[in-house]
Amino acid sequence: MRKDKNFKELLADVEAIVFDVDGVMTDGGIMPLSDGDFIRKYNAKDGYALAYAVGHGFKIGVISGGFGKNLESRLNRLHIEHKYLNCMDKIAAIDDFVTKTGVNRENVIYMGDDIPDLEVLRYVGIPVAPADACAEVLDEVIYVSERNGGEGAVRDIIEQVLRVKGIWALDSKGVISDK
Repeated sequence: MRKDKNFKELLADVEAIVFDVDGVMTDGGIMPLSDGDFIRKYNAKDGYALAYAVGHGFKIGVISGGFGKNLESRLNRLHIEHKYLNCMDKIAAIDDFVTKTGVNRENVIYMGDDIPDLEVLRYVGIPVAPADACAEVLDEVIYVSERNGGEGAVRDIIEQVLRVKGIWALDSKGVISDK
């Protein structure tokens, strides 16, 4: 974890943002389906911010123990290239992400909410969490969103980074088209 600057100062250095899914991109609720997949509820504003960041060439990753065709379809529709699903070794995944994207891990934000995220939060330079993260996670991060998982925490962090970089709200590149 970087301690050389405060959180707002660190935003200018951010090269990539990586998110967990359940409890970060969602409220943590899942509805199991008979085929083994799950239904998750996502926040449309979080999705827009993700697609907007990707549309502007910003490096976005997802590392999750979650899986399923519905989840993969959601991430594909958002054009998220770097996704590690059904992942039981999140350190190997974040290390692979850093290697493939060429970013400095000290300039990576990771947003996690629960115990499986602790190692990654300790690995990156800028660990953050949604407001409803577990106590162990809240002890490890340098920023806690005012928003809960699935209720705008993802948009909060993306919007802050892109505002500092001067690329928030320039156009509508987050609008997703299936065409």
